[in-house]
Amino acid sequence: MNYKNFIAGSWEETSDSCANVNPSDISDVLGHAAQSGTAEMDRAIAAAKSAAPDWAAATPQQRFDVLDFIGSEILARREELGQFLSREEGKTLPEGIGEAARAGQIFKFFAGECLRQNGDKLASVRPGVDVEVTRSPIGVVGLITPWNFPIAIPAWKIAPALAYGNAVVLKPAELTPACAWLLADIISRSGLPEGVFNLVFGRGSVIGQHLVDHPDVAAISFTGSVSTGRGIAVACAKGMKKVQLEMGGKNPMVVLDDADLDLAVEACLNGAFYSTGQRCTASSRLIVTEGIHDRFVTALGSAMQALKVGHALEAGMQMGPAVDGRQLDQNLSYVDIAAKEGGKVLGGHRLSLQQEGFYMAPALVTETRNDMCINREEVFGPVASVMRARDYEEALVLANSTQFGLSAGICTGSLKYASHFKANAEAGMVMVNLPTAGVDYHVPFGGTKGSSYGAREQGRYAAEFYTRVKTAYTLP
Repeated sequence: MNYKNFIAGSWEETSDSCANVNPSDISDVLGHAAQSGTAEMDRAIAAAKSAAPDWAAATPQQRFDVLDFIGSEILARREELGQFLSREEGKTLPEGIGEAARAGQIFKFFAGECLRQNGDKLASVRPGVDVEVTRSPIGVVGLITPWNFPIAIPAWKIAPALAYGNAVVLKPAELTPACAWLLADIISRSGLPEGVFNLVFGRGSVIGQHLVDHPDVAAISFTGSVSTGRGIAVACAKGMKKVQLEMGGKNPMVVLDDADLDLAVEACLNGAFYSTGQRCTASSRLIVTEGIHDRFVTALGSAMQALKVGHALEAGMQMGPAVDGRQLDQNLSYVDIAAKEGGKVLGGHRLSLQQEGFYMAPALVTETRNDMCINREEVFGPVASVMRARDYEEALVLANSTQFGLSAGICTGSLKYASHFKANAEAGMVMVNLPTAGVDYHVPFGGTKGSSYGAREQGRYAAEFYTRVKTAYTLP
């Protein structure tokens, strides 16, 4: 299978391509993705610019019909799409199917938003003057998406962009081209006018940067690394573009003495190790108070070691491989650093299974300090660290002692502490007795500090990024 660019309503090959390898079995090559240069990106941007005015003028019903078609087909094919996703990215099959279904739900939600767009009509402070506040599209939007949620994250960027009348150029992650191609194939048959949606494969340093810098692109929505996101922010500021960044996390889960032990273990097991820990919302720092610490560590360690790790498509697997060799090496290096800095490591070694893939045992690092590398830097793998805290007050200080602020959680039976934590955790999303990972599609997603920049994603708050506010005054 060759994964081609989709530009101005047509599929286009390139002279160069890159192999797409299954991380569960590196002998399994799914296909080859186009490798584009700036010329292909220029054509995509030009197509979007040409198509943007007519799409901006489309009726709410026209937009609804397109997004509803996309969402319906994704949901109808969620098992097929989920299987392909798991084969390409490495998350287990139930997780892959769940992600595909989430993408369909997102398109369905924003199909509804096409019919729910509204404004305000106000009385002016001046007699006889009417004031109207409306929203309008921003034009051509560049979307740069990561590999860890290769259908859901493109969906939660594409769907609102189209719903609010914008034209789109999507630059997906190099490691997961098939999912982007499958999504583009569905979009191509939705009745969307040519040029409104465009897909370009290639290296971020080449075509991604060109997309960010191009003068005809009005806004950039990016999900990825902190270093790349900060560079994009600078470039967008120079170009006076709107920018939306989701960049990562080092998310704390506080476990207090009064927590339900089984519930806390399950929440941390899910948050830290499911999806191979390859989630920006993963529970990577477990902050546990003295009274429950030893029991919690023993129980979580046992549950972690019992996780079934293997081929993503094999029935009963609870954790698949890392996405590629580079990510696996990074995971293992962080485990080594943690041990050298004094942490006590359980698991965290490379696994040799029947199929040659990028497998590792999940790792729990105990007896850590807040100044250790494992508690400061995002690993993006199945590695969780544990810190002791004397009490809730110290646990809250430790939870907030990070450059990131995406998600934070607490396990407690106390309404007092739960309420205080929700109000005082320095994070954009707070979970009580739930994993830090796992969010709904109809409410805002995003963080504080170094995790996020710009308007929130998802739900009705997506309008803040994908539209401009216009105020009009009339003297009848």
